Amino acid sequence: MRLSTKGRYAVTAMVDISRHGGDRPISLGAIAARQEISLSYLEQLFAKLGRHGLVRSVRGPGGGFHLAKPAAEIMIADIVRAAEEEIKTTNCSGDPSNGCKQDHSRCLTHDLWEELGGVIQNYLASVSLAQVANGSLVNGCAAKREFDFIAQPVAAVAHG
Repeated sequence: MRLSTKGRYAVTAMVDISRHGGDRPISLGAIAARQEISLSYLEQLFAKLGRHGLVRSVRGPGGGFHLAKPAAEIMIADIVRAAEEEIKTTNCSGDPSNGCKQDHSRCLTHDLWEELGGVIQNYLASVSLAQVANGSLVNGCAAKREFDFIAQPVAAVAHG
């Protein structure tokens, strides 16, 4: 399974803006220093986040970026998608006719990993930036019925 630095850094930077921004724009330099992320990398990410309508820039002295809409309306999946990040849980290409094996057939566990990818996507689509920023993710989305298994110990899930 892959979630590269693009997606992780984009989410981290957005959480930083949500926590530190308020009504004032936050400079990428401030985010870079607090989160130990390269400024040039943030510049590339924020261009993408801006194109997807997640942040707005303010030019001039005291300029920077702020959220384009309330943090409660921005889902983590939107941020990851804006960073052009696809969470892949299989080794298959994007073409459904091509599997992950050399002969282009599907491996024996393909459906398992593909289902996991769907669960991850649904989870990220159910978590808002506000939830992450204010620390209200206790056991993730365990309160939601479709994610009840997340709060269970691994042994309980495996045995029943």
